[in-house]
Amino acid sequence: MSQSIPLLQELPYLSDTSRLFAPIAGEPWSMLLDSGDRIGNQARYDLIVENPMLSLVTRNGRTEVIAADGARTTTNEDPLRLLQSLLKRYPAEQAGPLPFYGGALGYFSYDLGRLLERLPVKARDRESLPEIAIGIYDWAVVVDHLEQRSWLAGSGFDPRTRLQWTQLEERFSRPRTHTKTAPFKVTGTLSSNMTRQQYADAFRQVQRYILEGDCYQVNLAQGFSVTTEGDPWQAYQQLRRLNPAPFSAYLNTPAVQVLCSSPERFLKVRNGLVETRPIKGTVPRGADPGEDLLLRKRLQESSKDRAENLMIVDLLRNDLSKSSALGSVEVSQLFGLESYATVHHLVSVINSRLASNRDTLDLLRGCFPGGSITGTPKLRAMEIIEQLEPERRGVYCGSIGYIGFDGQMDTNIAIRTLVHIDGRMRFWAGGGLVADSEMEAEYQETFHKAKAMLQLLQPDHSLPGRAQDAAFQDLING
Repeated sequence: MSQSIPLLQELPYLSDTSRLFAPIAGEPWSMLLDSGDRIGNQARYDLIVENPMLSLVTRNGRTEVIAADGARTTTNEDPLRLLQSLLKRYPAEQAGPLPFYGGALGYFSYDLGRLLERLPVKARDRESLPEIAIGIYDWAVVVDHLEQRSWLAGSGFDPRTRLQWTQLEERFSRPRTHTKTAPFKVTGTLSSNMTRQQYADAFRQVQRYILEGDCYQVNLAQGFSVTTEGDPWQAYQQLRRLNPAPFSAYLNTPAVQVLCSSPERFLKVRNGLVETRPIKGTVPRGADPGEDLLLRKRLQESSKDRAENLMIVDLLRNDLSKSSALGSVEVSQLFGLESYATVHHLVSVINSRLASNRDTLDLLRGCFPGGSITGTPKLRAMEIIEQLEPERRGVYCGSIGYIGFDGQMDTNIAIRTLVHIDGRMRFWAGGGLVADSEMEAEYQETFHKAKAMLQLLQPDHSLPGRAQDAAFQDLING
């Protein structure tokens, strides 16, 4: 297909993008990439899409491609190569000033790794979610919070786009009132897929593997679940207030609603330049400014957390090198500190330049899943995760983001992420275990990381922070 001339129309700026998205939140394949109320220096753009030209849904290695008119085809082709070939049908001009004028947007689940690597099959597939749920969109609303400007941006490959352009301008210039939906509420008791004792047993097994030289670091997570009623979009709006984060998202796919408030970038490509920002090293926020400062300093000076971070930096340098120009991989930040609503993190930054014979899908394949949520060596860590975690991770620890027709990409690591399926909310929290990890500290860390999601699903605002954490753990462990 020949190149198309991009479409661009400025819209009135709204600082709260959720007001633009709310009227379409219940539409099939509507998606919001949310920069989290400008928390952190990575938060700039929000993206809104709906009504894709095509959608791709991969289950157990079989991908169904669904056209806008409902026509369906199914293939056993490698799903990343299939996506790569579909995007190449729509060759866009060189990247413009906005991050996205159309392309692929959605999620790649952690379990996509099973299609890329040979892994044992032990964990229960409780959710039976697609490994990939991606829409290919011809237009998007792009909100730039730095410049305080909004745009309707399109590629014009889909004939419907030009026919509907004026209607789209009007819709997002004067967003209609959100139709009232059933209030979101929790109807059951929160449970975990691991008791404290089961977590301790898994922790000790990881320590044995490390002592024997089988691995150096393994990310171990526990999963939480509770029954709910009502509109998951309402739950997301609460979550973004509790835990604003620069790589947040709300995805409404036919199989699942995904509510994400991730602080971690996985892979960004802009004009051939690559960036990844792994998080390793976490402490909770303090109860007062003095304690908060002390905890920040303790994290920055922690030899254990710095070693944990450095292991993942080395892993990602290797992963980036598979698709990067020779000699271009470099670490531009080591052990930087970033602070969020409930935790402080150590964040490093690795950069490179794409090789001339590689594209963004090659890069994604070579790095997936992100090393910060597996451990090292990656494949052995994934085998151990499969052995010790009782259930598959699904979307958790996968990646959410976009890949544009113009080759630009920005994706997150899908941590701090809930999925809503058939009246049940599920989420996970974990951390990297190394040789000098302490069981109780690591177990506590899972609750620190899950705090906003626990508050969303089991709120008790009468308790102070520490007491609330203890109450959550008592609830989980009976």
